[in-house]
Amino acid sequence: MAIGWGILGTGTIAHLFASDLRLLSRAQRVAVGSRSEARARTFADQYDIPNRHGSYAALVADPEVDVVYVASPHTLHAEHTQMALEAGKHVLCEKPLTINEVQAERVIATAQAENRFLMEALWTRFFPVMDDVCRLVHEQQALGDLRLLQADIGVAQPFDPDHRLYNPALGGGALLDLGIYPLSLAFDLFGPPDEVASDAVIGETGVDEQCAVVFRYEDGRQATWQASLRADPGRTFTLSGTEGRLHGRRAWWKGAPVVHTRPDGTEEATYVRPFEGNGYQFEAAHVMECLRRGNTESPILPLSESRAFLRTMDALREAWGVAYPSEA
Repeated sequence: MAIGWGILGTGTIAHLFASDLRLLSRAQRVAVGSRSEARARTFADQYDIPNRHGSYAALVADPEVDVVYVASPHTLHAEHTQMALEAGKHVLCEKPLTINEVQAERVIATAQAENRFLMEALWTRFFPVMDDVCRLVHEQQALGDLRLLQADIGVAQPFDPDHRLYNPALGGGALLDLGIYPLSLAFDLFGPPDEVASDAVIGETGVDEQCAVVFRYEDGRQATWQASLRADPGRTFTLSGTEGRLHGRRAWWKGAPVVHTRPDGTEEATYVRPFEGNGYQFEAAHVMECLRRGNTESPILPLSESRAFLRTMDALREAWGVAYPSEA
């Protein structure tokens, strides 16, 4: 069956997502909503979207929309997700699901009360190469006993207090925008940590501009990861076990090749899964499959896990003294 998508927001990610929906034969781009009718019209013209709305309320009320992709700033995710769910729409919300666990509890409760599908749009989980990683690690146990994960992500973003990455009113900081990727990778491979240690550099606007985190597990495993707005550390990951290691090459969080190496350093295999477009089609395809099956949440990224991400990030921000104005 065809599924009608409504896109809430007209920013950069909304453009990438709208472009990738064309790669899915049963995805219909039926509507876009913006705070500006002019922006909605321009966006709709670019992607051949028939219904264009000058408000988000009008978008979620559109009867042709089955599922809403929320692409607004972090601090508005809860409000816009709630709005769409209460209008009877299914929701795919760009990561993070909300800015804290309390907000997540509310939107999850609404999704359950309305019997609507809800998922965090964390595209890393849905790239085909991640299927290879999980199969090797969890099913084939090709690395033996897992011992250590090292991951990093960062950009050298020039300081601008009004830029969303530095603006606390928009949920700025390295953690929510970038750190969620290595954090979620650790959850995917090792599960939630038993202990957490961390350090962060807080900038003049009050957001975390750089952070380093260690997840400790009772069985001796460790996941160490870094996120930065100040520097590009290479954007790679290495997962090490007693029988070898996996190395995710640069841009690992968006489907880059992964190399399997033996303990003696011999390369066993390289997993490469080329794809068209920007990569957002995989999470969208998963949502549509869940809707066809009647699921109200994803078996790959369940709501309990998205909530656990936020619980961990809340604890990290509390330790660093980072809070957002909307949380007051």
